[in-house]
Amino acid sequence: MVIIAVIAGIAMGAIWPSAGAAVKPLGTIFVSLIKMMIAPVIFCTIVLGIGSVKAAATVGKTGGLALAYFITLSTFALFIGLAVGNIIQPGTGLDIPEDGSFELPSTEDQGDGGWGFIKSLIPTTIFSSLTGSSVLQTLFIALLTGFAVQRMGTGGQRVLDAIALLQKLVFRMLTMILWLAPIGAFGAIAGVVGETGMEAVWQLGLLMIAFYITCFLFVFLVLGTILRVVTGINVFKLFKYLAREFLLIVATSSSESALPNLMAKMEHMGVERSTVGVVVPTGYSFNLDGTAIYLTMASIFIADAMGKGMPLGEQFGLLVFMIIASKGAAGVTGAGIATLAAGLQAYRPDLLDGVGIIVGIDRFMSEARALTNFAGNAIATVVIGKWTHTFDKARADEVLSGKLPFDYSLVGVDEPDVRAGEVPEVVDEVAELPSATPYPVLTEQKR
Repeated sequence: MVIIAVIAGIAMGAIWPSAGAAVKPLGTIFVSLIKMMIAPVIFCTIVLGIGSVKAAATVGKTGGLALAYFITLSTFALFIGLAVGNIIQPGTGLDIPEDGSFELPSTEDQGDGGWGFIKSLIPTTIFSSLTGSSVLQTLFIALLTGFAVQRMGTGGQRVLDAIALLQKLVFRMLTMILWLAPIGAFGAIAGVVGETGMEAVWQLGLLMIAFYITCFLFVFLVLGTILRVVTGINVFKLFKYLAREFLLIVATSSSESALPNLMAKMEHMGVERSTVGVVVPTGYSFNLDGTAIYLTMASIFIADAMGKGMPLGEQFGLLVFMIIASKGAAGVTGAGIATLAAGLQAYRPDLLDGVGIIVGIDRFMSEARALTNFAGNAIATVVIGKWTHTFDKARADEVLSGKLPFDYSLVGVDEPDVRAGEVPEVVDEVAELPSATPYPVLTEQKR
């Protein structure tokens, strides 16, 4: 539906520019709905993310090693996204006008320099941080809450369980909003093409191509090299072994749809169950390489397209925020849009209207994000298995050569039991695996 809406929007904007500009508010309304969800999404995912860090660290050497690996690779992916975005400068020359739908946050305290910025981080009340326009205030309260819950010990788990339920509710609401994505994409694309002509289409195409190439190079050159050097395994053979899961991800645009199969296949391949049970669930929270590349490249595109270039200092500030906020983009198809909007609202609220431009091509980019995330999780499981001496290389060679084919009946399902666009209930799927593959699950709040 999104593809049809984008094509229709381009056609209307090109053939009837005035009508295309007239329907632009449809995109603005959609962005406003996404903006409405930013505060609760950030709050829930940051609080639960801190809990996930503690859980992973308590597993011992494997958990600590996995956490360090994932955060390092995701951060590196963010830097790559920034580098590519600055080199190709997508969106330059479009000069897309603002529609005035946003209001800049109050700058009353900003005149005091650094002290003013610190004062602006403190909300009037805890709850006002969730209802105000400052994402940084929400982030501050979320961090405070997360660390406070950790100090509560075992009693804090009940708080985390409650916030996990709240997160499910928030993501269900976000999913319902994302059902309107075709309408929002139609209005945004029609408005942009009507105001700037077909140049907007070429620039969006350039962004998509650059993003796909960047993800491809990151997976096969960076991750593939790590896999080869550490384990001696050819990345192409590994991906051939996981081909069925890659096709499933293309159909759902979510890497979590293949979680049960990935865990079962990694054990079948020779990684010990204890390592699989730690690394894979942790990776689905902290290893979001494709999402990291997308967030940074999309931010630079919006800044260039609106003629408001982003200085290098702001880019690094945005990068730090994205390192934290990207942990909340897992598990929901299209949730990257909410994270992108959160980052822009925190650092450059004058660019928030530009999110509507990305909505039109987000569906095309979501598959690449999900495939990159999945590839990173699979490679990380093998690499960390090798580092912790819980990986059987001889068995892996037999499996990858086709001598020991995988039996899908061990998993019981190879397609997610969810409707298109809904949040995959990944934890329930893993918990319901037959006794032949009783994998431990670190966190139930990884989305």
